[in-house]
Amino acid sequence: MPQPLQEEKLRVMIVEDDCRLAQGMETLLSAAGFAVDILSSGEEALYIAESIPYSAIVLDLGLPDLDGLEVLQRLRRRSINTPVLISTARSSLADRVDGLDRGADDYLAKPFHLREFESRVRALARRGQGTPDPVITLGQLTFNTVNRTAYLNDTAIELRRRELAVLEALLSRPGKLVTKERLATEIFNFNDAVAPNALEVYVARLRRKLVPNGPVITTIRGLGYMISAN
Repeated sequence: MPQPLQEEKLRVMIVEDDCRLAQGMETLLSAAGFAVDILSSGEEALYIAESIPYSAIVLDLGLPDLDGLEVLQRLRRRSINTPVLISTARSSLADRVDGLDRGADDYLAKPFHLREFESRVRALARRGQGTPDPVITLGQLTFNTVNRTAYLNDTAIELRRRELAVLEALLSRPGKLVTKERLATEIFNFNDAVAPNALEVYVARLRRKLVPNGPVITTIRGLGYMISAN
């Protein structure tokens, strides 16, 4: 069971009973820097969505226990305003209008191209965070959240996937504490096997790549990390 966070960013819930498709979505979004939780039950999705503030929810309509539109309506009735992307084989105009009228933010008919899927999820996540501009700047560092590139003094920095995830999480709250729990949730899926010091390793690697002129990552002992301009 995933653990609740106090803040949201870069975590996606996929509610899909097609295991093969769900795994494909997870692989793509994980490579793009998201933490991904896969569920096949509408009831379970409703329960977890009340305790974890996701960046976006990808919702299939043909679920085994509840119709996806019913799940969507219950989310909205419970004042859960997480952006929702409907992913379904129901592709008629009436189906699209019905889904949007019931509170969906976007609608993607199956079959679809996975790259389009990733783009739509990322756009919804940025919208939910109130940060439609994909470029984040802090001091001499610029980070593009869409194409996953970072530049320091106009020179590209080579960062691995989880280093990118750490950087984006810290940049979402410059000058403020980002807890270890939040970082871990954004970097690792809840079914990942994670070494006790894995988070510290990724932070240390990122810190080395930002010297000497990049932002400074400060350790707040026992709590988490903070990034600020050099």
